[in-house]
Amino acid sequence: MVTVNALSEIAALMGDPARASMLQLLMDGRAHTASELALAAGVTAQTASGHLARMVEAELLAARAQGRNRFYRLSSGEVAHVIESLMALAGTRAAPASKTAAWRRDPDLRFCRTCYDHLAGQVGIAVTDALTQHGHLEPKGARDWKLTPSGELFCSRLGVDLAGARAAHSRHFARQCLDWSERRPHISGALGSAIADTFFKKGWAERLRRGRTVRLTDSGRRALGSHFGTSI
Repeated sequence: MVTVNALSEIAALMGDPARASMLQLLMDGRAHTASELALAAGVTAQTASGHLARMVEAELLAARAQGRNRFYRLSSGEVAHVIESLMALAGTRAAPASKTAAWRRDPDLRFCRTCYDHLAGQVGIAVTDALTQHGHLEPKGARDWKLTPSGELFCSRLGVDLAGARAAHSRHFARQCLDWSERRPHISGALGSAIADTFFKKGWAERLRRGRTVRLTDSGRRALGSHFGTSI
């Protein structure tokens, strides 16, 4: 059982503005250096080092040394899931949300973005809706999805690495992740990551050099229509 002290410590770590800025940047699924995270948070390198050390100790982040640099990334999809949910909640409480919500300032971010290692935004929701409407995906409890037999066949034909997704024993297979701009759950977990990888490998979507925004290519738009039966 989670203690009150443990809950308050994690909440305090994530609630600090500088650390929240770092966590938001890391939601792009990439590893970043301390210098990049310090710039995003608007703090000095020394201050950033202290923040990062605390988040690594709390297992919110994982760190890896490479050459002269030390790279940081979110420790798991569960951490990303919590951040995305908090962003959705913060969006509903902003005053006024219509002017302060990030997706109002950046419609491309709302359209398609990465949420850690899976697709989010209108594209992520469109894929999720298509899979549920065709009976490929069903809710499993309040927090997960179930891939149906027809979903297994669909994903296999699409080229989704289901075997690899199932081999990722350290994470949930198909998680419901509350989309902070669309306010409905999209697919996360190992399955969500495998579907996103399929989009990137087939050239249906492209990561931009910086940030979380993803560009849906012309072939990706055609794929949404031909494979998923939807268009946006």
